[in-house]
Amino acid sequence: MAGHSHWAGIKHKKKLVDAKRGKLFSKLAKKIIVAARHGGGDPTGNSTLALAIEKAKAANMPKDNIRRAIKRGTGELGGSEILELTFEGYGPGGVAIMVEAATDNKNRTLPEIRKIFEKRGGNLGTTGCVRHVFQRRGLIRIDASKAEEDAVLEAVLEAGADDMVKEGDFYDIFTGPTELFKVRKALEEQGLTIESAELSNLPTITVKLDEEVGRRLLVLIEEIEDHDDVQNLYANFDLPESLFAE
Repeated sequence: MAGHSHWAGIKHKKKLVDAKRGKLFSKLAKKIIVAARHGGGDPTGNSTLALAIEKAKAANMPKDNIRRAIKRGTGELGGSEILELTFEGYGPGGVAIMVEAATDNKNRTLPEIRKIFEKRGGNLGTTGCVRHVFQRRGLIRIDASKAEEDAVLEAVLEAGADDMVKEGDFYDIFTGPTELFKVRKALEEQGLTIESAELSNLPTITVKLDEEVGRRLLVLIEEIEDHDDVQNLYANFDLPESLFAE
């Protein structure tokens, strides 16, 4: 009986892992579909698609899944239309939140996202209510333990990036949205290992939160990000270090 219980536990855990993997693959497929629809199915001429494929490969998404998603995006394969939606609202403490989603059913996704906001102490706003708080930027991240700061800074300046800051264990390098791939390639040619490179909406101002409000905000963010249709979430908050103290 003990062995049976152990196996039941293993099967339960495997189901949870498989479910999470399936949800992740679904999100990544939508990202690829949308990118291919807008810029074509050739990643060499479609940097957004190239980034989406790179993320899918990093998550060990099967090659056949990637190929099917590209073909759906270009119209070579049928399937329900994937709509791009952006939701804007506020979380606890007045934090601005912008959510990018991809869905085949707007009438399902909108009320579900609104319900999460309301249940967790936030509220969904009107289109444009927080967009001005964010700026579209390219963000490249390098592991700080793998390169000296002076060497990275020199490479960054030579590559034409806008700025660099050290955030925890990483160097965050910022570029214009159209310069991301060029700067990334230049850094790689100088021997630097890129941990990640993506287009992001970065806040121009942040809201400082105390521990209690910070915890409530993180619960809201986690629940929104867990939604099947949510692709990206951006928020302008600054948490106290004490929240992460052991």
